[in-house]
Amino acid sequence: MMPLALAKVGEENIIRKVGGSPAVKKHLENLGFVAGGKVTVVAMMGGNVIVNVKESRVAVSSEMARRIMI
Repeated sequence: MMPLALAKVGEENIIRKVGGSPAVKKHLENLGFVAGGKVTVVAMMGGNVIVNVKESRVAVSSEMARRIMI
């Protein structure tokens, strides 16, 4: 298991666990980051990680990406 922030661009991964406080977990789940879901890193720009998750493109900070384990 490793944080999403360390994933390679273009590689599809399975979300294993979402960490953080209950509020952070809820926010990430609302964006589509749920255990068992697929996520693909599209790009890493200026401290943000841009991903495809649940057929949507979402940008999260690298801090948030470190809470998502793949």
